[in-house]
Amino acid sequence: MLKKSNIAAAILLSGVLAGVVALDISHFAHAEAATPASPFTPAQEARIGKVAADYLIAHPEVLVKVSEALQARQQAAMMKAMTDGALALQSELLHDPHAPSYGPAEAKVVVTLFFDYQCVYCSQLAPVLTKVMKANPQVRFVFREWPIFGDRWPASRLAAETGLKVWQQKGAEAYLAYHNGVYATGHNEGALTENDIRTAAKAVKVDSAKAESQDVQAELTLTGQLARNIGLTGTPGLVVMPATGATAETVTVIPGMTDRAVLQMAINTAAGLTNPAKP
Repeated sequence: MLKKSNIAAAILLSGVLAGVVALDISHFAHAEAATPASPFTPAQEARIGKVAADYLIAHPEVLVKVSEALQARQQAAMMKAMTDGALALQSELLHDPHAPSYGPAEAKVVVTLFFDYQCVYCSQLAPVLTKVMKANPQVRFVFREWPIFGDRWPASRLAAETGLKVWQQKGAEAYLAYHNGVYATGHNEGALTENDIRTAAKAVKVDSAKAESQDVQAELTLTGQLARNIGLTGTPGLVVMPATGATAETVTVIPGMTDRAVLQMAINTAAGLTNPAKP
């Protein structure tokens, strides 16, 4: 019979053998030949498995904790990869004159938003972003039109194309008015119409005849590639970084819906106003 002192080791061993605890075993690959033989007899190994199984049945919360730990580890790896991606692409993020932006050109912090007008979470984020913009006039906000729902809902692409044409024709103030005007309709998830888009464009006095000849497809393609290369898989997505001297500690990537407090914290971190240490 196994001693009680061996039960914890038995459970851990069983977990490792069964793949319950996800470990990267590649570091041990070259030492495989030197691995000593199992100190347990076949009968003892069978008993270890039984003890571990009984324990996990009696304490299923252990599996929950293991799963949570694994998810946290995967999440941290994903966030690091996106931060590294943003750092590698900071020139494209910060210096694209074809991407609509609002705020001082000499801003020390830049917030980049990847969005689709048909995205319901983007719609929910719009008023949050408006409040953050008003509270941070020293920050430059870059709007990346990324119509990921364009194949499903053509109005998604039309709205993005029109937004870029507004930017080209009328500049920052008109673009922001158009942007907010589209979201003010409350129409998303397929409800946005061509008339909604035309109305928002007309409100900022866009030259519709000139718009017909404007080609913005290259910018839409570039934005899609940029988002994917960072690691974003949907909208909304935000990248907050210093305009110069960005590091992994001062860049924040937010892949999804967020709130005002989180976005403000990211701006403060990029500006060096808070301790930038990350877990």
